[in-house]
Amino acid sequence: MIRDQELLDQLLDTLSRFVRERLIPNEARLAEEDAVPPEILAEMKEMGLFGLSIPEEYGGLGLTMEEEALVAMEIGKTSPAFRSVFGTNNGIGAQGILIDGTDEQKAKYVPRLATGEILSSFCLTEPDSGSDAASLRTTAIQDGDHYVLNGTKRYITNGPEADLFTVMARTDPQNKGAGGISAFVVEGDTPGIHRGPADKKMGQKGAHTCDIIFDDCRVPAENIIGGREGQGFKTAMKVLDRGRLHISAVCVGVAERLVEESLSFAMERQQFGCALSEHQLIQAMLADSKTEAYAGRTMVMDAARRKDAKEDVSTLASCAKLFCAEMVGRVADRAVQIHGGAGYMAEYAVERFYRDVRLFRIYEGTTQIQQLVIARNMVREAQ
Repeated sequence: MIRDQELLDQLLDTLSRFVRERLIPNEARLAEEDAVPPEILAEMKEMGLFGLSIPEEYGGLGLTMEEEALVAMEIGKTSPAFRSVFGTNNGIGAQGILIDGTDEQKAKYVPRLATGEILSSFCLTEPDSGSDAASLRTTAIQDGDHYVLNGTKRYITNGPEADLFTVMARTDPQNKGAGGISAFVVEGDTPGIHRGPADKKMGQKGAHTCDIIFDDCRVPAENIIGGREGQGFKTAMKVLDRGRLHISAVCVGVAERLVEESLSFAMERQQFGCALSEHQLIQAMLADSKTEAYAGRTMVMDAARRKDAKEDVSTLASCAKLFCAEMVGRVADRAVQIHGGAGYMAEYAVERFYRDVRLFRIYEGTTQIQQLVIARNMVREAQ
């Protein structure tokens, strides 16, 4: 649902210029320094990127799902780490509070998330529970007007820098399933929080992750999201539909960038007396990539519009995430192949993207988890 086409077009045009003129020229610097340049970060805050999907009443832009998808596609045309730094504030870092938080929690934290004054993280994954999130072991035991958190969270995006954590912990040790899990808002300077060293990853330099360890970390009882126990896993699942569509849109943006890079290289590079783009086997790879990117864009936009229309899009969001994450991997592989030896060289963007996009098939639910979600929903609906 696009509320004001003219305003949206202005936003998309501004973002497109920002990506072309500021982000793409700084991609190599981002990778080399393993950090978003400070001046770029300041510009992102000034543009309101930290509050894209946060309601206007809390200082955000309040984009609909369709509008957010179009924005994500534009941002996807540069290194994913640029998006990652503000993506959590818009997604899993804020949505849990927005969907299920109390009015007091929303008023206290969301406006600062929208401006980028504070950076957020989402703590669900653990060393022994990733896809099987309901089996998490981190505990939160009530002690008077506080809960005492103990446990370790793993691969936490923005973990080294985060000022605020949304933490899933088991408040009912007797309940080993999802019903024993509650969600907490935990401020980053709370005593008992320890941050592990930054992870060394295959790709996505500049997007930092680390372990977050809670060691007798005392959190005020008022910080339990929604004010009651046992709702944490449900909160996490509610957040995922929007998150999966957002990531799917980013995958489409990356794929479209890779198609542009591949076509440009193929038209300039000469082999056997003519441009690569004149060779039919190269044309086939270009055509397949263009077609798949278009299919991904169509899927995301359809699901986004349905979500804005208040339809249940759990299945469609998983379909989009499954297809788009796998699709961009294939497009990246073809991009390297079209570039030939140059595609294996770090001086070309496709080499970096080839490593960066591999993560899309893992986070926000692996491809295999999406398959399970889709199939189980199909069976449930048929019954």
